[in-house]
Amino acid sequence: GEDLLLSVALGQVLSLLICGIGLTSKYLSEDFHANTPVFQSFLNYILLFLVYTTTLAVRQGEENLLAILKRRWWKYMILGIVDIEANYLVVKAYQYTTLTSVQLLDCFVIPVVILLSWFFLLVRYKAVHFIGIVVCILGMGCMAGADVLVGRQQGAGENKLIGDLLVLGGATLYGISNVCEEYIVRNLSRVEFLGMIGLFGSFFSGIQLAIMEHKELLKVPWDWQIGLLYVGFSACMFGLYSFMPVVIKKTSATAVNLSLLTADLYSLFCGLFLFHYKFSGLYLLSFFTILVGLVLYSSTSTYVAQDPRVYKQFRNPSGPVVDLPTTGQLEPSVTYTSLGQETEEEPHVRVA
Repeated sequence: GEDLLLSVALGQVLSLLICGIGLTSKYLSEDFHANTPVFQSFLNYILLFLVYTTTLAVRQGEENLLAILKRRWWKYMILGIVDIEANYLVVKAYQYTTLTSVQLLDCFVIPVVILLSWFFLLVRYKAVHFIGIVVCILGMGCMAGADVLVGRQQGAGENKLIGDLLVLGGATLYGISNVCEEYIVRNLSRVEFLGMIGLFGSFFSGIQLAIMEHKELLKVPWDWQIGLLYVGFSACMFGLYSFMPVVIKKTSATAVNLSLLTADLYSLFCGLFLFHYKFSGLYLLSFFTILVGLVLYSSTSTYVAQDPRVYKQFRNPSGPVVDLPTTGQLEPSVTYTSLGQETEEEPHVRVA
């Protein structure tokens, strides 16, 4: 139904934002020799802090910043560090290995998310889901094959192993971060997640920036073009962080990571125009393969192994703050349909 199309379309919006992040980073490092992965993330965390942490700070009662910190500050601190280092490792990997490897190994986030969802969120998948996942990853492989055939091999070869390990480490951390994010936005709230990431992200990436990148920042030849690139990067990153929990809540962390496989293709199509890469029909084939896999995956809902009331005991006593009307009837095909029962305690919100 339209739910299926909606979830695929929402994922593609995220992919386009990631494409923007990739392109601005590429321009910064190639044209301006500004290798500042920590500073770039720092800008994003500061924006999250200004928007979401301040929102939490002015709230009253259980949803207040201090109340949340009192309850779970150490969990959010760990999550913040995991998130920072995930970003850092993957961006760092570009210095050692080829674009192709980074994109292929980035898929490792999918098995990580599936395993963590299975054990911690008690999600159970059906055969269709696994078929969809395999099709998506085949599409990804097809794209990497096209990359090799076209011969767009950039990056030094001898450090490839370091680069590949960095990507795998980053992908594992992203997986952990995404599953925690799914848990938090389903059971607590989106603003709580973003506010806490903003708070701890700014703090720890600020420290990392001071230690690791202060010299790099001094080398940046500041002018309005570079300024615009940093602004563009921060805007895309902030959009991605703000919007991703919405999509995760509507679908799931696994579905989102599958949709993000198309991001590399958008970057590629931009590359055809901006960096004059050579074109291959395999790119189109891989794009459609990934979309077919996504549609297959999204066509059936997953289910939760145990009674979803287990989740009740973890929620904020005052009940979750819900940004979107989460009535069960609206989204029949959405994953976790069994969690729809939770809405019985809340007044039903009808959306015309």
